[in-house]
Amino acid sequence: MFAAERRQLILEMVRANGAVSLRELARVVQTSEVTVRRDVRALEAEGLLDRRHGGAVLPGGFTRESGFPQKSHLATAEKTAIADVAASLVEEGEAIVVGAGTTTQELARRLARVPGLTVVTNSLLVAQALAHANRVEVVMTGGTLRGSNYALVGSGAEQSLQGLRVSRAFLSGSGLTAERGLSTSNMLSASVDRALVQAAAEVVVLADHTKLGTDTMFQTVPTDVMTRLVTDEPPPHDDRAGTELQALADQGVQITVAGGTAGSGATGEGMAGRRPRRESPLPVQRRGGPTAQLRSAGMMPDPQPGERERARVADLRGG
Repeated sequence: MFAAERRQLILEMVRANGAVSLRELARVVQTSEVTVRRDVRALEAEGLLDRRHGGAVLPGGFTRESGFPQKSHLATAEKTAIADVAASLVEEGEAIVVGAGTTTQELARRLARVPGLTVVTNSLLVAQALAHANRVEVVMTGGTLRGSNYALVGSGAEQSLQGLRVSRAFLSGSGLTAERGLSTSNMLSASVDRALVQAAAEVVVLADHTKLGTDTMFQTVPTDVMTRLVTDEPPPHDDRAGTELQALADQGVQITVAGGTAGSGATGEGMAGRRPRRESPLPVQRRGGPTAQLRSAGMMPDPQPGERERARVADLRGG
């Protein structure tokens, strides 16, 4: 495929989906991520799209929020691995809140197997995933339906959360940086997410590597409020993601990296039996870039044969 043909296909994919990861673009055009990144830079120079961490979006992506159909096709393997690990954190009989999003929807599908669970949510998709779980009680907030992500927002949703107290909140968003924490592009969604955070003793953020280093308009979870981040392992050359992970770890966020690819067969049950490793925060002055630093400290191990086909958990926060 010639460069012009690749770039036209890349542009069509971004226009159709709103946002596409470099991994997915490379898979579709059947070339390397390095080549795709070069194509994306060229298209950005022409003003046809904007680069975002780990992918590409339509111009003006800082304020534009993709709808559910577009988000559901972005970083699907990574979201599955993250959901597997997040589900292993939930205990029988626990009461939790789960926010709206495609990653939290994946989590909800796995929570259906946890007996005695109570889930409070403002997401129709989360509630639907748990609708037929016999031993899970689902409590929905009030509010006004926001059709783009099937979530209940507004004063009704926020008021229904007043006085609520649960053990943990599981939230996702549009971007995550060490400086501002989790953020989203919609003001109403951000207000409800902040109310969900206030109801929980611990806050677990679910964000795939494409969101690391991306900043959007409305802050939902400040870094100092985050208890844990569950993410996937960034590509080896992605030093920007490594920088954000290191900065988050330095600020006391417990980071769990879920490794795996589509078809790996990792499950929440399988992950539950594996105890995350705890490491001391590593010195910042190391050679090879932030991602290499994480690997050199044992927080992000060097790939071994077959390891990319299994879920991996690396706990970055000092025990």
